[in-house]
Amino acid sequence: MDFDDQLRRYFGTADLAAIHPEAHAAGTERMSVDFGLETNPGRRFALWALMYMLGVAPDLDVAFKDESERDTARDFMDMVDRTGAEDGR
Repeated sequence: MDFDDQLRRYFGTADLAAIHPEAHAAGTERMSVDFGLETNPGRRFALWALMYMLGVAPDLDVAFKDESERDTARDFMDMVDRTGAEDGR
């Protein structure tokens, strides 16, 4: 899954700054539905990661039933948080 392709799919643009609040709400709703329906673990994780970066991901215990998937998600969260801290965010 390419990040820009996913943004275009759910929001109609790859430019985060250009997403209007209504489009953001509609896109995140579609993401939530797709996440709930996705059965491929890799695509499911990629979708959750995008949702996490946009601040709309479900809690880990809701999103992932498997402990190893939750651990992978925690590792991803730590990596994103470290990158943000290094960038001064």
